[in-house]
Amino acid sequence: MKTPVWFPQSFFARTLWMVLIVVLFSKVLTLVYLMANEDVLVDRQYSHGAALTLRAYWAADEATRVHIGQVADLRPVAERDVPPDEYHWPYSDIFQRQMQAELGEDTKVRVRTHPAPAIWVLAPGLGPSWVQVPLYAYPLRGQRIWSVLGWFLGIGLLSTGAAWIFVSQLNLPLKRLVYAARQIGQGRNVRLPVSDTPSEMTELYRAFNQMAEDVQQAGRERELMLAGVSHDLRTPLTRLRLSLELLDNDSELTDDMVRDIEDMNAILDQFLAFIRDGRDEQVENTDLAALIREVVAPYNQQEETVRLCLQPMPVFALRRVSIKRLLVNLIENALRYGGNGGNGVEVAAYLSGDQHAPYVVLSVLDRGTGIAPEEIGEIFNPFIRGDRARGGQGTGLGLAIVKRIASQHGGIVELRNRKGGGLEARVSLPLGLLLPRDAGKGAEPSNTPALT
Repeated sequence: MKTPVWFPQSFFARTLWMVLIVVLFSKVLTLVYLMANEDVLVDRQYSHGAALTLRAYWAADEATRVHIGQVADLRPVAERDVPPDEYHWPYSDIFQRQMQAELGEDTKVRVRTHPAPAIWVLAPGLGPSWVQVPLYAYPLRGQRIWSVLGWFLGIGLLSTGAAWIFVSQLNLPLKRLVYAARQIGQGRNVRLPVSDTPSEMTELYRAFNQMAEDVQQAGRERELMLAGVSHDLRTPLTRLRLSLELLDNDSELTDDMVRDIEDMNAILDQFLAFIRDGRDEQVENTDLAALIREVVAPYNQQEETVRLCLQPMPVFALRRVSIKRLLVNLIENALRYGGNGGNGVEVAAYLSGDQHAPYVVLSVLDRGTGIAPEEIGEIFNPFIRGDRARGGQGTGLGLAIVKRIASQHGGIVELRNRKGGGLEARVSLPLGLLLPRDAGKGAEPSNTPALT
């Protein structure tokens, strides 16, 4: 939706508008309270009555004046006995203005609430001395303090709510930018709208959209280039292998050349798997235990090379082909570097976490030499291999592919050296990010520790 022309177009103007609205809103509510509060009306009426009583007091003769003073509880006071004034807003102003309007502009009024509430009035136009007029507790002492506090608390809450709404609107463009940046980082095609944003954010949105387009274009060109290189290399490699197989010479050199060609094909497969990372693959509900058995089955055709330790798990949403690739990479690494001819390789899967944040742990364990601790942090980077600890074969893309696939499922990958030698590759896939909240009910999460 396009921002109206009359609406502030910049962050500065919107913030200023927000502050003015909230301040005016608070002032209006305060004014409404004061105008609607009957205490003010009562004070004006009381001042009027006191002024009439003083007029009658000073207009009467001496005997009658004493009688009026006794009835109305009025008492003449010498100026030295009149206490200093106290200011009580808005009541002091009301008393002062009302008495001056009734008794003359030169009338003086003093208000005190301690020790006893009273007002002292000097009206030179009526009499020479100060007169003490009793002031009852209402409204100076008896005003409904809880009503006042409740009203002003309500004003504060309403003002805070209004400010929250405005600030949320100001922060919305930044939240959009954060969300879009995360989506771009996950390989999704995202563009930010530039028609309904403040003027300061419009150029930023345009620059972000251009950057996203450039990144995606570079990715498409990279994928196309590497796919072309792979395709161009496979043809001569296939011809070479065919020629070697047709040779009558059954020498060891020929066998080595065939193995080299197979390794080169495997390297090309790794490059393609890294480029085509499976983001476009559809997510489907999958039985992970059955998928693991399907992947492990070819390795156990002749003998049990890979042992399984699987616990019951609910069906949840996965990219099936990507998870198979993840498992194959981890198992191949374990078999290649696990030592003892690959014996001791295990695949374990179980539930962990609590009922509020359950997740699946998928571990591939071996009994090889492990990895030096200083290398574990870098081993997931593309083209990085644990050469010193685990040999120097391969392209260094296997674990990078594993990390990328796990990240696409909201999970993480960890490498841990095992007690007694060997390595554990642990993949944690959170169920809460992949399933509806009511999916998988009835499956109690397990706190089974990882195999060591």
